[in-house]
Amino acid sequence: MSLALVSRAALVTALGWSALAGAAAAQSAAAQDPRDPAIALDDVIVTGAPFGISARATTIATTVIDEEALATAPAASLGDLVNGLPGVRSTDFAPGASRPVIRGLSGPRVQVLTNGIGLIDASSVSPDHQVATDPAEANRIEIVRGPATLAYGGTAIGGVVNVIDNRIPTEMPEGLDGLVSAQASSVDNGWSTSGRLTFGLGPIAINIDGVEKTSDDYDIPSPSLSQRRAAADGVARGPGGTQVNSFAELESWGAGASWIGSRGFIGASYKDLGSTYGTVAEPDVFIQLEQTREDVRGELRFDVGPFQKLTGSYGHADYTHTEFEGPGMPGTVFQSDGWEARSDLVQRTRDGWNGAVGVQTLSRSFAAIGTEAFVPSSQIEEAGVYTVQRLDRAGWGLEGGLRYDRRSVTATPLSGGPEISRDFGNWSGSAAAFIKPIPNLFLGLSLAHNERAPSEVELFADGLHVATGVYERGDVRLDNETVNTLEGTIHYAAGRFRGDLHVYASSYDGFIDERDTGTVFVDGGESFPIFQFVQTGAEFRGFEAEGEYDLWTSGDRSLSLEGAADFVDARTDQGPAARIPPYSLTGRLKWASTPFDAALEVRRVGEQDQLAAYELGTDGYTMVNLSGVWRPFADKAVTLFAEGHNLTDVEAREHVSFLKDVAPLPGRNLRAGVSYRF
Repeated sequence: MSLALVSRAALVTALGWSALAGAAAAQSAAAQDPRDPAIALDDVIVTGAPFGISARATTIATTVIDEEALATAPAASLGDLVNGLPGVRSTDFAPGASRPVIRGLSGPRVQVLTNGIGLIDASSVSPDHQVATDPAEANRIEIVRGPATLAYGGTAIGGVVNVIDNRIPTEMPEGLDGLVSAQASSVDNGWSTSGRLTFGLGPIAINIDGVEKTSDDYDIPSPSLSQRRAAADGVARGPGGTQVNSFAELESWGAGASWIGSRGFIGASYKDLGSTYGTVAEPDVFIQLEQTREDVRGELRFDVGPFQKLTGSYGHADYTHTEFEGPGMPGTVFQSDGWEARSDLVQRTRDGWNGAVGVQTLSRSFAAIGTEAFVPSSQIEEAGVYTVQRLDRAGWGLEGGLRYDRRSVTATPLSGGPEISRDFGNWSGSAAAFIKPIPNLFLGLSLAHNERAPSEVELFADGLHVATGVYERGDVRLDNETVNTLEGTIHYAAGRFRGDLHVYASSYDGFIDERDTGTVFVDGGESFPIFQFVQTGAEFRGFEAEGEYDLWTSGDRSLSLEGAADFVDARTDQGPAARIPPYSLTGRLKWASTPFDAALEVRRVGEQDQLAAYELGTDGYTMVNLSGVWRPFADKAVTLFAEGHNLTDVEAREHVSFLKDVAPLPGRNLRAGVSYRF
């Protein structure tokens, strides 16, 4: 029996058993082992491992944006929202299209998930393609940095961003449970509203949610063209004021329901997302995106035996991305239709030993239609099996995992000829040890080996890619990309100080890079450089550090100083890697109390002069931000929030962006809003 059939059978079994759980209300819920370290810790993450681990008790580098923070967060795309977190930047292609960049890696090396399942969109194909989810849909966002994410894909060499919502409820709410929020911003005349409601009807929990937001072209503090680009091209920078074609609009709504019993749940949901946004790269080109999605998820908890629970998830999505070269003039169309499923058996905690085994499978059809299609239509099939294990004793512990993936990519080259099919087998594994020599101190060391199969773009691209301004050529002979990563971890929390440090070094064999061939492609009298995907050796090294010190505390009032820093150096056998973010330093003075919170933030991003041969450098900048949150009523149900971003109206450009030399970041912005939690 094939691996795909095995994984589908396991998923059906999981969902079937979960359905029976609703009828088993008379049975008691499975008891949890009180020695489980995850139970005693308040910041449990699930993306690193299905059994959940505290962010301060694991070697996996994680950041969590919780529901409270999301309720007052900017109405930004996913990439822009997480930009500035330690080790995380944004592709910043346009307000409507930005994807996370983790430790200098992006595209297919960074997986974006919704509730642990892939988005099944085309956002990794091109930087002007939007991620088919919005942060306002989420109850929680978990970011995992680095490759030790075997439970959610061995090919996620850069990391994982998991957008977690409550569209399929897992617990029965007490009465009505919901949140509504609205905000407006000055820099782009933007506004947004969002809301979600969960309620119960007998054993069934129902969730309804929606998001709507719109923004005009944003204001900029300088001319669009950078000084370096203008000097290199020998042209004037031109006027500033507004970034042309940077508008964005989005509407999304969804509904879901779950049958919840004492031993588990089973539920289903539907979502419809539509978006229209300017590409920024061209003054008259805009994109319309449509995606519909159906999900099924279930869980069955066991009273006895070696396993605590069995979970299953399935998601199907139909995605269409249409590029318009003017009103009513549709051009290239990108379509993605497919499904992904996973099933996990989570072991019962015994003497500090946690673990899980799982299967995951995916089938996706991708099509690019139109004169500017630079990559052919393709069919992708994937299947994987994995296990992750953790032993946590009083003063020491071990973590580890192993995963095998099989990936098949089939396409007919744009240049003609017979259909080509490539099959790849990938082994990934990780091992870690940690000690806790004194209370509140965690020291860990991990080693990970990951293999990534080439994407359809890296294999089959052969055409002018207007979004990046180059002619791209894939190579069907590309082999697996392999990386070994050594990472050290320190967590410390005692007295007034709390801090985290991750230091890593990654060595690549067969790093898939895109390099200038020195030749050009001429189209309509305009010349474009030809870039070729090649494989080379590469070394990535860097760190992320966070710290917080309580300056003063009295009752519910506190004044603290927070700091963060990150740095990555990346070099290949052909020189520095392209679009690697420079260092960043962030300092924040934070006041917290029951009715009022405030923060003054100063963020320094350095100059980037370690460049690939075809790159221009990027100047450093210092940005000042001020924010406040007021809860005027004792029950904290109503929250008023405001933010002044880039108060000094500084010119700032994101080095990892393809558009950094033609589109600076937005200028001074005043944002205000209100949220109501009930």
